[in-house]
Amino acid sequence: INQLELDQGIGDEASWHQKYKDSAYVFVGGLDYDLTEGDIITIMSQYGEIVDCNLVRDKEKGKSKGFAFVAFEDQRSTVLAVDNMNGSKLFDRTIRCDHVLEYRKPRKKKKRG
Repeated sequence: INQLELDQGIGDEASWHQKYKDSAYVFVGGLDYDLTEGDIITIMSQYGEIVDCNLVRDKEKGKSKGFAFVAFEDQRSTVLAVDNMNGSKLFDRTIRCDHVLEYRKPRKKKKRG
């Protein structure tokens, strides 16, 4: 639930965030390509404790694709992150931050031996 919903008298159960109550992951897009996982954790940790950060990279070159998936220890932190980060500016780029309904962790690379 966010401040606008509180002001309108909307309770937790009626909030649009309620659909995502079982997921602690958010999508963060529009990121500067030079940001690292550490940078993203630093930025997003203002909304809660981070337990996972997956900065998506090009498989061949290892360069950031400009988006990440971040998991919070407390699911309620996702509401704070979405409400505060979505549409904000970071290094002159507009950030998109949204809930992730079902996050699938990337598969581990098999080592060739």
